[in-house]
Amino acid sequence: MITIENITKRFGTKTVVEAATFTIPKGQLTSFIGPNGAGKSTVLSMISRLAKADAGVVTLEGTAISQFPSDDLAKRLSILKQSNHLGLRVTVRELVGFGRFPYSKGRLTALDHEKIERAIAYVGLEEMEDKQINALSGGQKQRAFIAMVIAQDTDYILLDEPLNNLDMRHAVQVMKLLRKLVDEENKTIVVVLHDLNFASVYSDQMVAMKEGQIVATGPTDQLMDQSLLENLYEMDLTLEQMDDHKICLYYT
Repeated sequence: MITIENITKRFGTKTVVEAATFTIPKGQLTSFIGPNGAGKSTVLSMISRLAKADAGVVTLEGTAISQFPSDDLAKRLSILKQSNHLGLRVTVRELVGFGRFPYSKGRLTALDHEKIERAIAYVGLEEMEDKQINALSGGQKQRAFIAMVIAQDTDYILLDEPLNNLDMRHAVQVMKLLRKLVDEENKTIVVVLHDLNFASVYSDQMVAMKEGQIVATGPTDQLMDQSLLENLYEMDLTLEQMDDHKICLYYT
């Protein structure tokens, strides 16, 4: 479990996250939702220690993340940011191997190779493992970066807008993969999403943010509430029940 207590982040005179408090349950998929500029990505950066909170504390299973040595934290928690452009010419296998750095420091062992092969197979890229990463399609490339995170073999995985630039088919593939990691590997996944319907169908929990503040947290079915979402996004919308999920209609 990750506990966030009153974390605040300022850039100059602007407060981008203010006194955010919530809990991320273990073994579930939690989606962050909310408009652009709400502070979602900044919260993920503070949880992962890529950005330092100006106030408050983040604890990972009872220990403040500030207390973890960098290598130890990298074995417990991984993050995939929005921008994953590489200037290096690397193959899929080499990219996925980067996920083993906290363990191998660049000198891959038999166990590292086993983890790499398993991660590549998990995302279905076995036939492309020797291809240059920049030669892949958008969906394949995103799956390769997710494989890198899988190879890092952390219990907690943070993903910042992993569906960016993906078409519908590839976006569905990625979300099904994340759901599989939770259900089959008992991973705890936190993901920033802009598509409410993906969040509704694949998430266990939601965290709704607006203007740097937490608006609501809780089970997905509770946060898929028309009044709450209309206030969050400042627009009219309709919710329809489809099988076990609430689907948001906002096109009219």
